Amino acid sequence: MKIAVLALAFALPFATPAFAAEEGNTAISQLGEINGIALACQQPAIVSRARNAVQTTAPKTRANGEIFEEATSASYLQFGNGKKTCPDAATLAKRLGEAEKQLSAAFPSR
Repeated sequence: MKIAVLALAFALPFATPAFAAEEGNTAISQLGEINGIALACQQPAIVSRARNAVQTTAPKTRANGEIFEEATSASYLQFGNGKKTCPDAATLAKRLGEAEKQLSAAFPSR
């Protein structure tokens, strides 16, 4: 039992960055999804705010940029297939605010 607790204590610091990275990826993906919706629904203020959140909060890496762009593209294309309808601006802005908070929590030092 003591060995299991000791092993967990040593493994925990290494697991935390992986969890934080996953949390950050999820937040970036959500912002990309919102960005795609805003593009399709002609909401330029929300597009600008979503991109700005990623640019100013998340680390500037190729992987983060790809996550954002892929989520944006997938979300935007769903409108072309007629699978989605545009939400009202207030609903979209609320979702964006929640995603911004999640991104800030995932990358607090930036």
